Amino acid sequence: MYQIISEQSIYQYFGDDDPDMIREMIQIILDTNIKDLKELGSFYHEKDYNTIKKRCHKAKPSMSYIGAIKTRKTLEEIEANLESSAPLNDSLQKQILLIESELNTFISRIN
Repeated sequence: MYQIISEQSIYQYFGDDDPDMIREMIQIILDTNIKDLKELGSFYHEKDYNTIKKRCHKAKPSMSYIGAIKTRKTLEEIEANLESSAPLNDSLQKQILLIESELNTFISRIN
């Protein structure tokens, strides 16, 4: 059903007995990690690789929680090759938009 996120991973990390808590945790990921990653383009423009590294590093666990393993690997690649990672950021931004959409759909469907 989802291209990037995994319902199974979300339930594994957050449990399946408290939909309100799951919604809250997903919303925190959207409001922090996803928002932070969407802003990476401006840091590339400024060549602020330290901030890029920090934001990618901070987001990696959340990507595991939601089952976005491909995105986690992209973040690891960016961290490993900071100064030449701008093309990877283009791919990351596409993934982030899809993750955002999928998480919003997921939130709307849990009861």
